[in-house]
Amino acid sequence: MPARMTGPVFDGDHGAMPRTVLIVDDDPGFRAVARALLEADGEFVTTEAGSGAEALAAVARERLDAVLLDIGLSGGDGFEDGFAVCRALDVVAPATAVVLCSAREAELYGERIDGSPAVGFLAKERLSAAALTRLVADG
Repeated sequence: MPARMTGPVFDGDHGAMPRTVLIVDDDPGFRAVARALLEADGEFVTTEAGSGAEALAAVARERLDAVLLDIGLSGGDGFEDGFAVCRALDVVAPATAVVLCSAREAELYGERIDGSPAVGFLAKERLSAAALTRLVADG
């Protein structure tokens, strides 16, 4: 499967442009923590969405390199869960890397992660710029 990265690859060169990441989570506290973690070294510039509908709107209007998507999004906006949002994002922006995340471990989701169009999974407690970079680059 070809890489889904559409932006420049960050190789530690300070001249490289930062990647743009959309953080999608219905918890504003987590979005703030994720933003701080990902923007700390300048490798990422982030934007946020609090729902699947907001994520689809953001992907439609902005050129994003990656989406960090909470699997446990509440279904109040017409999407069953984060997996449904992931499938919709893949239709709208197939070149954008989607990384699923959750407070739970990947094993609890079984084959649903592997069967999704996402490039990978990160447990929220393991989120870092380095971990996200690896998943997006390997995707």
